Order: sequence, then C-alpha cells, then structure tokens
Amino acid sequence: MRAQNLPVAAGWNWILAGIALYRRSPTALAMLVVLYWFIVLFLNVLPLLGPLLASMAIPALSVGLMQAARHAERGLAIAPAVLFSALRESGRSLFALGALYLCATLGALAVSALVDGGSLFQFMLADTKAERAAFEDADFTLSAALVMLLLVPVVMAWWFAPVLVAWHRLSLGKALFFSLIACAMNWRPFLAYGLGLIVVAGIAPALVLGLLLAVIPAAGTFLVGLAVLPLALVVAPAVFASFYACYRDIFGISEIV
Repeated sequence: MRAQNLPVAAGWNWILAGIALYRRSPTALAMLVVLYWFIVLFLNVLPLLGPLLASMAIPALSVGLMQAARHAERGLAIAPAVLFSALRESGRSLFALGALYLCATLGALAVSALVDGGSLFQFMLADTKAERAAFEDADFTLSAALVMLLLVPVVMAWWFAPVLVAWHRLSLGKALFFSLIACAMNWRPFLAYGLGLIVVAGIAPALVLGLLLAVIPAAGTFLVGLAVLPLALVVAPAVFASFYACYRDIFGISEIV
C-alpha cells in the first residue's frame, strides 16, 4: 500500500472534483445522500443501542457513497443498492470499524473529565433538554479543545480506513495505520481542503442567505427553509463525492470492486 504525497493545491482540487462528479449524476447522488442521512438519523433515535448501531453502519454506508461517486466517474448507473454494496464482502469488518470509532470518541470525551470533572462527557450523553439544561452555565472551552486535539489523530486514522478495508481488503489495524500515515503525509492539502469546505459549505451559503434576509426580512423562516434544500441536495453530495476524489488521488483507483 503506497500513498502519494500531494501538493497543497490538491486540497482545493478535491472540492472541484467533487463538484464535477456531482454534476455527472446529480439526482442519483443527492438521493443516496438523503437515504444515508435518513438511515443514520433513524438508527440514532432508536433507544439504548441506537447510537452504537448508527456508528457501526456509517463506515459501510460511506463506502457505498464513495462507490456511487466512482460509478459517476465511470458513467455507470447508480442504483440505491450501491449504498449497501460494501456490506456483502466487508460488512463485519466495517461494523467493527464503526464500533471502534465510537469507542475512540467516547475515550476522548472521557479524558476530558480530567479537565472539567466529566461535565462535557455527561452533556454529550444527555438524552433530554432537561439533562442538558443542567450544564447551561458550564464552561466547556478547555475540555472541548482537549477533545478536538485528541480526535485529530482519530479522524486521520479513520478517514480512509473504511475504503481500505472494503476495496483493498486490508485488516482493521493496517487500514487504520495506512490512513493515519496518508493523512499525516498530506496534512497541507488536507488543511487547504478543510478551509475550502468551510468556504463552500459554510461561509458562501451563509453570505447568500444573509443577503436574501437583508433584502426580504419578512420571509426569514421561508428563506432559511429554502436554503436547506440546496445544501442537502447539492452541497452535501458534492462534498461526499470529494471524499472519493481525495482517496483516488492519494491511493489510486482500486479495481478490486
């Protein structure tokens, strides 16, 4: 397994590539993203085991979205079943990967207890508004910064891991290791990529919405609801497609699947 060391400009190119892939199959990619969100939200609201089931399902579903982006690149038809394509061959490993990610995230939150006595951990696990209200006056600045710092290597290790497990048939340990190394090697383009996503998916839509609200203040609720639609059906699918472009440029396209 060999990862390419790419220039800074690659980060912005991944976003442009994601937009280009979306334009090849806009309807199919948008519908798959909506289905992905529906499944994750549905699992999360299930009592007791819901968050665990959602975390276990996300790696497999994310590989399905990347498979859809690959189909779009190759001009192939994208059926809803593509979202579940990784389950057939690598479902057990991908479920384990999701469970490990949840454990790593909870571990980072648990470490934050050293700073705030466990307030942030309890707040994140609260199920009701009443439980969260008990922490309204708590200061999570330091503990949240610690959690974010601890989660950086976790996100790096899991960024490519699902697709390396599903498409390259790597073990969990190897997939996590190679993903971590690939992200570390390419931290500069990833920094550019993150800044680009903030602009494309955050600042730009906010500016457009702000201008519309300034021109038509009476239609605030309607405009906010209207702004959500393109974010869900255009921006989000393009961002998911950019994940595939990122993998493709760093690792190359696997012909295994």
